[in-house]
Amino acid sequence: MPATPAVPRPDTSLVRRARKVNRVLAETYPEARAELDFTTPFELLVVTVLSAQTTDRRVNAASPALFAAYPDATAMAAADRAHLEQLVGPLGFFRQKTDALLKLSAALVERYDGQVPASIEELVTLPGVGRKTANVVLGNAFEVPGITVDTHFGRLVRRLGWTEETDPVKVEHAVGALFPKRDWTMLSHHLIWHGRRVCHAKKPACGACTVARWCPSFGTGPTDPVVAAALVKTQGPA
Repeated sequence: MPATPAVPRPDTSLVRRARKVNRVLAETYPEARAELDFTTPFELLVVTVLSAQTTDRRVNAASPALFAAYPDATAMAAADRAHLEQLVGPLGFFRQKTDALLKLSAALVERYDGQVPASIEELVTLPGVGRKTANVVLGNAFEVPGITVDTHFGRLVRRLGWTEETDPVKVEHAVGALFPKRDWTMLSHHLIWHGRRVCHAKKPACGACTVARWCPSFGTGPTDPVVAAALVKTQGPA
């Protein structure tokens, strides 16, 4: 395991500002949660792996048939490859994703009796599972606090001036130092929801942003409230 990056003690004013932003985003998105559908830790692990290079909505559309056929790691490890490719085909990159699911399921069966482990140290040893996926599973299936550094999260914490880091592991630790552990999972949801709906990569809706007053990047996108409102999405990616 790589050493945990050394994180300097954050400035008190930055801590206060970051926590205020999180509180306002919690009020803005009281329904914030993982937007991938799942009922078990195995299902969440699989759909998170499948969500790479596609949208949560497409994964949610494909997952009922997938889990009806292969409800657990034992069943998926023994899956007919052609059938599995057919089920994940609508998500794109179906050969690579089929490979990933077969290897992941086989590793779960061989190492953990088909059960998803509940520690980041064990999760990241599984094929195709990095810290981002591991933290999604820990936070949402096991209630173990974790920070999910996806593209939205990384973009927002840099725009908000919380860190200048670009490496996801360094971002995770730098932002984690600003918040108590109990807040990490919901913080991830709040920022990801805001990134998908308002703080877009190319044209953020600055004039419709509830945390604009604490954002040093205000003005990156349109500041006129009417123009900005037209950019706001009411839900996650289609």
